[in-house]
Amino acid sequence: MTVRVLVTGAGGFIGHHLVKYLKARGYWVRGVDIKPPEFEPSPADEFLLLDLRDFQNALRSTVGIDHVYHLAADMGGIGYITQYHASIARNNTYINLNILEASRINDVHRFFFSSSACVYPQYLQKDPNITGLKESDAWPAEPEEGYGLEKLFMEKMCEYYREQYGLETRVARFHNVYGPLGTYEGGREKAPAALCRKIALARDGDEIEVWGDGNQTRSFMYIDDALEGIYRIMHSDYPHPLNLGTEEMVTINELVDIIAEIAGKRIRKRHDLSKPQGVRGRNSDNTLIRKVLGWEPSTPLREGLVPTYRWIESELRKRGLLT
Repeated sequence: MTVRVLVTGAGGFIGHHLVKYLKARGYWVRGVDIKPPEFEPSPADEFLLLDLRDFQNALRSTVGIDHVYHLAADMGGIGYITQYHASIARNNTYINLNILEASRINDVHRFFFSSSACVYPQYLQKDPNITGLKESDAWPAEPEEGYGLEKLFMEKMCEYYREQYGLETRVARFHNVYGPLGTYEGGREKAPAALCRKIALARDGDEIEVWGDGNQTRSFMYIDDALEGIYRIMHSDYPHPLNLGTEEMVTINELVDIIAEIAGKRIRKRHDLSKPQGVRGRNSDNTLIRKVLGWEPSTPLREGLVPTYRWIESELRKRGLLT
């Protein structure tokens, strides 16, 4: 019998890719989002335009579904999530609780939740030379305001629903996913896409704006690794949160240099210390995911940035913004 799955947030970057991934594996897929995919049609067997802040829409979404991959969220890059704490926390809490309760009511067998490295305490992320964050570091808590707090709350709700109702829940803490078909402008884009756009639009020798001093550190995970990790975590026997990211940490300045080299351009940096830059350092510790799955994300950053940059460059060219 064909397993029927629901992907919430199927109009977004990761969700759209996940629909394609699951279709290729033979699943029947229902996609749900408040908007359709931005750059190409969804291959979902059924795509519903629904606002999951409405509980009746969450119930409709989960009827006849075996597995739920819950990725829907009001989110964006550091500029967005630091500006809209109230609306992000409100919207995502409604979405999360609605889809979790609807899954219980409609007898969903297994539920995946996409959490975030933003759940980790800010007091552990004040040094750019950070030691990788382990899953156990999340408590005592001091998550990113708004977005990180609601993610941490939902992690506990997954735990409670598993314990009280027997719903098999799985949780992954994403560490900065990037790749083609992602948002690259408008305020919700993440750092790799924003910098790819800026460098693609720049001429050789130009200067681009970099938020902060550029010494803040992060790790970035290519979309193909994210999809494989989501699927492996969903089908594992491990019910607790797992980091899903790479351990290849770079400064934002180094990220600029890698993209500039891919573009074949000499790029100067103008640092804007007035712009949000988030925590000083954040990196994944993959000890637990290696132990649980015998696997971890492995795509080198430069390797993943090549198709990402080329895709953004081609999109800008299609729009007549590049000659």
